Amino acid sequence: MGLALAVHTLFAAIWVGGMFFAYVCLRPTLAGIDPKTRTTLWAQVLHRFFGYVFVSAALLLGTGLHMIRGLGGMANAGPHVHIMLTLGLVMMALAAHVWFAPLKRLKLAVKAGDVPEAGRRVGQIRIFVGINLLLGLTVIAIASGGRYFFSSGLGGA
Repeated sequence: MGLALAVHTLFAAIWVGGMFFAYVCLRPTLAGIDPKTRTTLWAQVLHRFFGYVFVSAALLLGTGLHMIRGLGGMANAGPHVHIMLTLGLVMMALAAHVWFAPLKRLKLAVKAGDVPEAGRRVGQIRIFVGINLLLGLTVIAIASGGRYFFSSGLGGA
């Protein structure tokens, strides 16, 4: 159980930390460069990042289900575990959507030299990454304090 929790925590940090970096640090920094370079860079960065997202998602789901089984199944898991699993599945679905739709279209627009379309797709991806970042931060808060929030009142010990 300890190894599963460690792997689970590390890959949650990789995924959510990557989104935080992209959204809060990289995005504002790139705002000052020319649109063609910016959209090309985003296509390359996001392509590379999503490799880590898919590995993270697979390991998070696998280790999470393993730990749930160790608790005796979902019937014995607290409400925080149900919320984490639900939000994690939503995050995975949003990530898959970004990969198969707007990111794919961003890459095609960059390849075709269609800078306005590429810019539109970067903006679309930004919205989804922002949503997933908020969900990921929520999951981390629930993971770290959820059993206390739900056992003896909000923030109880």
